[in-house]
Amino acid sequence: MNYETTVSLDGADGQSPSLEEAEAGARHKRRNIVIAAVAAVLVLVAYFAFATGGEEPDFGARTGQVPVVTVVSPGEGTIAGTINATGTIAARRELPVGSVGEGGRVISVPVDAGDWVKAGQVLAVIDRSVQVQQTAGQAAQLQVARADAELAQANLDRALKLVDRGFISKADLDRLTATRDAAVARVRVAEAQLGERRARNAQLNIVAPAAGLLLERNVEPGQTVGAGSGVLFSIAKGGEMELLAKLGESELASVPLGASATVTPVGTDKSFTGQIWQKSPVIDPQTRQGNARIALAYAPALRPGGFASAVIDSGTISAPLLPESAIMSDDKGSYVYIVGKDNKVVRRPIKTGLVTDTGIAVVEGLSGNEKIVERAGGFLSEGDTVKPVTSRR
Repeated sequence: MNYETTVSLDGADGQSPSLEEAEAGARHKRRNIVIAAVAAVLVLVAYFAFATGGEEPDFGARTGQVPVVTVVSPGEGTIAGTINATGTIAARRELPVGSVGEGGRVISVPVDAGDWVKAGQVLAVIDRSVQVQQTAGQAAQLQVARADAELAQANLDRALKLVDRGFISKADLDRLTATRDAAVARVRVAEAQLGERRARNAQLNIVAPAAGLLLERNVEPGQTVGAGSGVLFSIAKGGEMELLAKLGESELASVPLGASATVTPVGTDKSFTGQIWQKSPVIDPQTRQGNARIALAYAPALRPGGFASAVIDSGTISAPLLPESAIMSDDKGSYVYIVGKDNKVVRRPIKTGLVTDTGIAVVEGLSGNEKIVERAGGFLSEGDTVKPVTSRR
């Protein structure tokens, strides 16, 4: 028995496809392939443009999809560092002045805030009418004691003349001598009491302990003052001022004593030159900051309590200077990527120093002659092979 197999080329509708339909299907497939290829090329262009900082990657120079990276060799140069800070103006040596005596009613206050005063100048006069009478009474007591001492000495002198003739016994002579000695001692007590009274009277008036600029006056005539009255006057010794510049603990450690600074108070375009004369021995545990005290000469624009900015000269160092984009950090610290042997990327830990307008100084970890990846280091890993291109900077 013979069997015959028949293959039908008809379409679903029972009709054969035309030549035009077959060619259209082929063109559609080729278009999809071209679109996919173009998309892949665009992705590669975008990646290498970002990795090279916008430079056109040289695909002809690449082999095996090796990325092109920009590198820089900064060398080593002298870097002048500055630190910007803000703070409050204050008197360098502020002298609080109060009532050191027994006090009393204020009669007059011959000075006012803003005046220059001399050492020992009277700042406030206290009524002393009662103390004057007490002093007079103490002076009279001294006169009485001296009279008693003179009488006791005279009695002793007469007794000494009679003792040899037997009219005065030895016991009587000893008694008269003791009486004379006691009288002399009472004279000394009275003198000391009178001196104390006069010293107290001298402390009634409030005087300036040193020359300087009077910053505050907190007392008026008619007011009663005493040891518990608090600060009545405040004096800036010599008129010297300072800026309490707030610095972070790392900046405070790096800035040297004697460093010059330019201070500009708020509300004025005038600048004043000063020097750091003291650094805070403690760090605020909340803000992690300390004070650098910048000494300033007196100027009317420097008002204690005012706010000011400062530019501090933090010295110069010799170190490589890198752009911020080249320096990365993680939980292990700061580092850069170096293109080493066979164009392999190597991680190098570093320690940064001064921050300037043109870059960041690297004080440890680099000599400056290395090829350092300038940017896009975040897309690399240690051991990657790259094609280095020297920066045009």
